[in-house]
Amino acid sequence: MSIPTITLNNGVEIPQLGFGVFQVPDDETAAAVTAALDAGYRSIDTAAIYGNEAGVGRALAASGIPRDELFITTKLWNSDQGFASTIAAHEASLAALGLDYLDLYLIHWPAPANDNYIESWRAMEQLLTDGRVRAIGVSNFAPEHLERLTHTSRIVPAVNQVELHPRLTQTAVRAANAAQGIATEAWSPLAQGGLLADPVVADVAARAGRSPAQVILRWHLQQGRIVIPKSVTPSRIIENLAVFDFDLSPADLLLIDGLNTDSRIGPDPVEFNG
Repeated sequence: MSIPTITLNNGVEIPQLGFGVFQVPDDETAAAVTAALDAGYRSIDTAAIYGNEAGVGRALAASGIPRDELFITTKLWNSDQGFASTIAAHEASLAALGLDYLDLYLIHWPAPANDNYIESWRAMEQLLTDGRVRAIGVSNFAPEHLERLTHTSRIVPAVNQVELHPRLTQTAVRAANAAQGIATEAWSPLAQGGLLADPVVADVAARAGRSPAQVILRWHLQQGRIVIPKSVTPSRIIENLAVFDFDLSPADLLLIDGLNTDSRIGPDPVEFNG
């Protein structure tokens, strides 16, 4: 099975569906990532703050999959922002992952009160220039953060990874991303399971002959987003990947769009400083 890719604004291709490891303990991460790789995932998303980069690295090393077939993302934590500290944090992440380079490196949060994300971005640009990462981007950036960043930098982010699911459709963020050619990537695409029993989702799933999780992931994919669902259950890891052989109708997409209440699971990036 081939997972579709999205071409980022610097020409790098990223699998449209990847595997996230948020809140997976390090000692369970290798098994979860191994199950994902065995199922066919090739994009793995982690972060320094998750504390499981080493577990990801163990699974990658044991997999035998050629490095150029993998797409590995990790993220710079707020306390490591700043030029020199970003360079050091990147090296620490590479060491934990056991890699020579990253496919995508993200600033995890803007942390606006700390006012370091501009300097961090300068370091990210340097890492890209030096070939230590193939693409650079941001995570949880609101439109105002993106505007300031792009006005003071020479490289536009390739990705903005944000909380996005049917109860938080992020219309303004998606528009800001699109205006700059920035790909939108959804974390918590299933609202941490909170939408799986929703009557609208259940009805669409019943008519499609699919699970609620598959229907929500398909809703994301048909609207052009990158998604990184997380599970440690092998059967669900496989189920989440089986979403490329059906389509939702325009009417069903609108039904799911209508679930938006602008409700967050995670922090508000305008206020969160970590």
